Amino acid sequence: MGTGAGPFVVIAEFDVVLDRLEDFLAVAREDATASVRDEPGCRQFDVIVLEEAGGVVFYEVYDDRAAFDAHLETPHLARFRAAFPALVRGEGRVRFGAAVHR
Repeated sequence: MGTGAGPFVVIAEFDVVLDRLEDFLAVAREDATASVRDEPGCRQFDVIVLEEAGGVVFYEVYDDRAAFDAHLETPHLARFRAAFPALVRGEGRVRFGAAVHR
């Protein structure tokens, strides 16, 4: 990633069905909490509700790409993936980067 790559960052965007926002946030919080609690390589996992209606962003920080790849295999992410299709109008971009200042 260049420029003295720091921790591996994931930014995932979701367009949530408006009347299902609380349901989406419940499964998102469970995934975020379990990620930070149970994954040694997960440093941070924020769930951010945007001002635009239905917009939600995940901001995740991992030690490195391998820690994120391990996250992809967790039971709590599998539960989130099973629940969220009925709760979103669409999944937005997923971007990857490196934190250079924290």
